[in-house]
Amino acid sequence: MGKLRTTLGVAAGSAALMFALPGIANAAPAPCSARADACIDLSANTSWLMDNGVVTYGGVPITSGKPGYETPPGTFTVTFKNIDHWSKAYDAPMPYSVFFTKSGIAFHEGSLTQLSHGCIHLSPEAARAYYNALQPGDVVEVVP
Repeated sequence: MGKLRTTLGVAAGSAALMFALPGIANAAPAPCSARADACIDLSANTSWLMDNGVVTYGGVPITSGKPGYETPPGTFTVTFKNIDHWSKAYDAPMPYSVFFTKSGIAFHEGSLTQLSHGCIHLSPEAARAYYNALQPGDVVEVVP
């Protein structure tokens, strides 16, 4: 395992290229537009990295905002990244932060069992992948 596996299939006369990443669940298709570089499905607790409508990583499990701190749905852009961010508001580490709202919501490494104060918690592996893949200006779509 440990290596990227590529499976080539042919469907309806055209070649379809699918990537299977170790440890990543490939459940339902991402519900976001082709503009999205990252897609979050709050109801499915799942997120994907995308390129022109094609999933490049995921779906990965996430946790999002708890009651009173719900993660807002909508279309956002990555504003900045900080590999070793520390939340002053919650006195807590936010490793591999990728901020995408003006109110401070970010993807970052965090608990997949506890809800957040609005951020999207990712596993350590996924947090690193999102941090490395996403850049300021990239589009993040959050669907309810």
